[in-house]
Amino acid sequence: MNTAAKLVGTTRTKFGKGASRQARAAGQTPAVIYGHGSEPRHITVPAHEVALILRHKNAVIDLTIDGKEESVLVKSATKDAVTQIIEHIDLVELVKGERVHVEVPVHLVGESMSGTIVDIEHKTVKLEVAATSIPEFVEIFVTKDNGAGHHIVAGDIKLPAGAKLEFADNELIASVVLTQAGHADATPAEAAAEAAKA
Repeated sequence: MNTAAKLVGTTRTKFGKGASRQARAAGQTPAVIYGHGSEPRHITVPAHEVALILRHKNAVIDLTIDGKEESVLVKSATKDAVTQIIEHIDLVELVKGERVHVEVPVHLVGESMSGTIVDIEHKTVKLEVAATSIPEFVEIFVTKDNGAGHHIVAGDIKLPAGAKLEFADNELIASVVLTQAGHADATPAEAAAEAAKA
């Protein structure tokens, strides 16, 4: 689960491209906080710390501005295509008890039978979760007993407590398929049976 990172933000008083460039030159990243029905707030946050936080998807930040702490979720970040420097981030204010819709990566645990590989259909899944309990990823499991033709569906995903998957339980997430070597090892009858399944 994502643990909230701590940052201190500074309210911005100057705007425009020039002001943004000055902020970045001073090691600060411009950001906007979008609230629930309130006006967007313009701030800057320390660039190096933000870059580390953004390595994690759906990062939650405990942000202190003018001595007041609040929780925000990183909604999006804009990077320079050449330098990869983060030019701007959009943040969303979180309210305690609120649920949010997020997309998280699918991690594969284990290995399938020799001569097969796991073909992942959905590398990410959408979840509805408590804003304070966003997982960094969800896991799917395979074992060496899982041969070609084995399917992993959404209902097989182990979800954190309180999380709701925005997929039907029978949605295909991954399947075990024969590798080229596996095809070569199979007898003609087995290969024909596998081809018929595909």
